[in-house]
Amino acid sequence: MDQQTRHTKPSFKNPFIYSWLVLVVVAAYVVFLLLSRYDSNRAYERRTQQKAAEQQRESDRAAIEQLGGSDLAIRAFYIAPAEIRRGGTAQICYDVANAKTVTLAPPVGEVWPSHNRCLDVSPTKTTSYTLTISNSNGNTTSQTVELKVR
Repeated sequence: MDQQTRHTKPSFKNPFIYSWLVLVVVAAYVVFLLLSRYDSNRAYERRTQQKAAEQQRESDRAAIEQLGGSDLAIRAFYIAPAEIRRGGTAQICYDVANAKTVTLAPPVGEVWPSHNRCLDVSPTKTTSYTLTISNSNGNTTSQTVELKVR
């Protein structure tokens, strides 16, 4: 045998391979933990928002029943501010009386009969929003507002 022939270790006896393997496994576990916590936080936030919306709906329904009256009316329907820059946010607010159903077109969120409800909107172009309400007799009324986008 030649004296300059080197002895090489078999690759399965190389400690660097095992170190990298452990490092990759730990990194994968950390990524898994972060993603699972992110998903559970998002699910919790959704449940909390749904619960808050339901409580607001019940509160609004109780206020409507207490205020009484018999005329179907849109008492207020406005956008604040009336003009935004592209990427900005405005609020659409409404106040209805004696409505059984409420619809907003184009839809921007869940709507229901309320004396004071606002929704955040951020359209990319000038948009007209139409609020339509109806009572249990089938009578309807509508109103339209426009949000200008620069």
